[in-house]
Amino acid sequence: MSRITVPPRLRLSMGMKAALRRTVRWMLVGVVLGFALIGFLQVTRGTAVRHVQGVGTGGASVGVSEPQFPLMVSMLAGTALAPGHRVEVLLNGDGTYPRMWEDLRSAQRSITLQLYYGAPGRMARTIGDILRERLAAGVRVFILYDAFGTVDIPADELKAFRAAGANIEPFRPIRLSRLHLAQNRSHVRGIVIDGRIGWTGGFGIDDKWFGDGHTDAGWRETNVRFEGPAVRQLEAAFAAAWAEATGVLFTARLTSESHDDGVTAGLLYTTPTLGSTPAERFLALSIAGARTTLYITNPYFVPDTNFIEMLAATARRGVDVRVLTAGPKTDTNFVRRAGRGTYDALLNAGVRIYEWQPTALHAKTFVVDGEWSAIGSMNFDNRSMALNDESTLMVLDRGLGAQMIRLFLDDLQHATEITRGEFSRRPWRSRLAERAANLLTRIL
Repeated sequence: MSRITVPPRLRLSMGMKAALRRTVRWMLVGVVLGFALIGFLQVTRGTAVRHVQGVGTGGASVGVSEPQFPLMVSMLAGTALAPGHRVEVLLNGDGTYPRMWEDLRSAQRSITLQLYYGAPGRMARTIGDILRERLAAGVRVFILYDAFGTVDIPADELKAFRAAGANIEPFRPIRLSRLHLAQNRSHVRGIVIDGRIGWTGGFGIDDKWFGDGHTDAGWRETNVRFEGPAVRQLEAAFAAAWAEATGVLFTARLTSESHDDGVTAGLLYTTPTLGSTPAERFLALSIAGARTTLYITNPYFVPDTNFIEMLAATARRGVDVRVLTAGPKTDTNFVRRAGRGTYDALLNAGVRIYEWQPTALHAKTFVVDGEWSAIGSMNFDNRSMALNDESTLMVLDRGLGAQMIRLFLDDLQHATEITRGEFSRRPWRSRLAERAANLLTRIL
């Protein structure tokens, strides 16, 4: 009988399979230990709010155009709205970074910068050069970076910033002693310059944010620059996070700059808590406050059962509800599949859904009745509602609302609408993948 010889390539493949099996086993052990140490219910906690109901006759919620709405936001989301703001909506890298670099170069006293995402490249070198130049000019620079979202930043770069005089700290570093906080990330994007100019949105420090958002794989992004009382709210959010990271609480003799011709706005800073969170109360109040239109742009659109029903109920009472979300060029196909697992229920209720086509969508905005707008870092998923720190500028103004509607409708020209008939004919494999991914929405 001849001897069978296994080719070296096949032997390597078998070895790789064995290694893969060992890796999977250790991953499963890690998951089990993680759940044991952190707590399964804490890792998978969802939102508490299921309905919004008024206490007056008929039970109708407060509409965004009613004079009581700002007070409801203050009471339920914990953020006061104030007049006197100047607000600029800035699109994509081309519209954002030249303006941001100009503001940073203008700093005379202080810069605070809190970021979730950063990576090496041309953008990182540019902001690094600007900050080092400002440090040399005597400006105090404080940088707080999320320890998970910035893992690609080389340690040498961080050391170089500290050597140049920057106060730079990681936020919630992943350590065994702090494993119970590992799922609670700071997704905040916040820059404050001289206590006078604020920035938030979905921006990060990575070359993929360069460009016009339509070509060359540049991400489609929406950011906001603002002046007025909300800058102090963003500064307070940074101070709270800095105190957690370092034990040092900032204080200052503040003055609140206000513009007579400005608009009403407020900076919503949300953090995880027991029970319902400010993030979900803010979003539920906004959805229930819609009377004519609700236009949502969000790349990671994976609402849980509670918010699916809120959106469906809003569409059923005659509101024009539309959602623009990520298309095939998304950076996370798994999340896109999970989101598609919610489409049937929404489409059946009359919600119109569109998928962005040219590039990766990363903008996180909404506009209600052409009057109530939000621009920030908050995704429409369980992680942003229940687990992450987030920052969002809320604006109550018809002028900005009209601008947000124009931007939304313009974006729809570059998106594909998902219709009930077409979606119902998708392959069974797609249905299975979507349902499987949707089962994990609590930990995405």
